[in-house]
Amino acid sequence: MYRFHPSVKWSAGYPDRQQIVSQITQLWKRYGLQERTKFNTRVTSVTQDKQGRWIINDPANGRFDGVMAAVGSCGDPKMPHIPGQENFKGEVYHSSKLDGKTAQGKKVLIIGGGASAVEALEFVVHTGAKSTSVLARSEKWIIPRNVFVDCLLAFNIFGQETIFSWIPESLLRIFFYRDLDDLAPQSEGLFTETPMVNSDIFHQIRAGKAEWLRGDTLGFTENGIRFNHRSKGVPKGGPGREDVVEGDMVIMATGFARPSLAFLPDEVFKEPYAPPNWYLQVFPPEHMSICANNCTYVNAIGAVGNYHIGIYTRLLLMFLVDPLARPQEKWMKRWIDMTKIIKRHAPTGAFDFFTYSELMYWFVFCVVINPFRWKWAPFVLCGIGSALPLRVVKREDSIRNGLGMKRHRHE
Repeated sequence: MYRFHPSVKWSAGYPDRQQIVSQITQLWKRYGLQERTKFNTRVTSVTQDKQGRWIINDPANGRFDGVMAAVGSCGDPKMPHIPGQENFKGEVYHSSKLDGKTAQGKKVLIIGGGASAVEALEFVVHTGAKSTSVLARSEKWIIPRNVFVDCLLAFNIFGQETIFSWIPESLLRIFFYRDLDDLAPQSEGLFTETPMVNSDIFHQIRAGKAEWLRGDTLGFTENGIRFNHRSKGVPKGGPGREDVVEGDMVIMATGFARPSLAFLPDEVFKEPYAPPNWYLQVFPPEHMSICANNCTYVNAIGAVGNYHIGIYTRLLLMFLVDPLARPQEKWMKRWIDMTKIIKRHAPTGAFDFFTYSELMYWFVFCVVINPFRWKWAPFVLCGIGSALPLRVVKREDSIRNGLGMKRHRHE
């Protein structure tokens, strides 16, 4: 994901801890980040002084022009307690704690049906599990790991279900799901929730190395999980057939808690402009100098976590150094309102789901709508050419100062 450093390459779709730490360490040393980082510091408050500069916890930590919240969307592992778990004779792990573990020769039960479950399934298959059962409460869309297909799906610039959504959904059922169409969602549209991206899962099911079971996890037994098998279309908790799915290793693919943004000022959480209903989803309209980069993300198609993170960062830099390019609170709120109107028929909230083409439209609109941002377009959208707009800003500053115009607090 380090787009600014193209030598970073992963050897697999899911790099392990050693690979990730190794690449981060190289970048850490190359850019001298030890001089810019303070560890063991829990951020509890972000407040402004009278000059509008940001104070992190205490003035002793310094005063800053901008704040980038980068806590992400996945925090501590969710590890719910399931009745009877203490009686289970096998091993129980969260899907994030599999490094150094092996499933060789074991009957593995995976509780959960999201991206964590798919990652866990890859782990157990590749480490030689005897059998694997995924216990999922509902079906989620799965799309192939194919750049061409994923780009086509992300081309839905409306960022929501449309009258044409049945076309890609039908094509996926016919050419990707094929004989496993029963695993495709019945009523949930493709453009309502982040799909799982995996080309191998159906191969593992067809080869008999894994099975995908729909139903409710009721509790542990000594030798497995009590499970209520539900037919397609039967809601969670509905009638079904109960039995015990045997296993000697359980992986809890139950996801992660969302990290809190409670350290930000209280006013950024006031309805109807509370996250994710912010300008471009990450800038609270009350404070354009705060960017919650990738923290307010909910669901999307094509959001691969690199280009838009860089663009959001460069937008914040543009707002901070160029007074004429800064958005005003009222216009930030009007853009939020406009987006809600455009997506008023979406089954999700306007900012609860987007496609990558919609996100690119947001960025282009943001730059085009203000002529003073045009000079920043190559820098914001592509990360190149910051010298020219900075020279223009200095010239604009000298003109404004010559006219006796008041300097902005962020200059």
